[in-house]
Amino acid sequence: MGDRMDEAKGNVKQGVGKVTGNPDMEAEGKTEHDSAAAKRQVKGAANQVKGSVKEGLGKVTGDEETRARGTADKLKGDAQRTG
Repeated sequence: MGDRMDEAKGNVKQGVGKVTGNPDMEAEGKTEHDSAAAKRQVKGAANQVKGSVKEGLGKVTGDEETRARGTADKLKGDAQRTG
């Protein structure tokens, strides 16, 4: 949730900068938004990879619980990346 909040704060700061004619604030807001979005994307990709590994391990070993956890991690990563 923290990264999404930082994205939202960046959007607000960017908008305030645009409305008030403050290009520094506008740029700062855009940077905050883009940085938070990138962090969220990276976390999502990491969860997708972790989930794929767990899912594959579960399939190979026949451990349905591990496979299910892997599927859950992949779905979590998908949700994080889509925003």
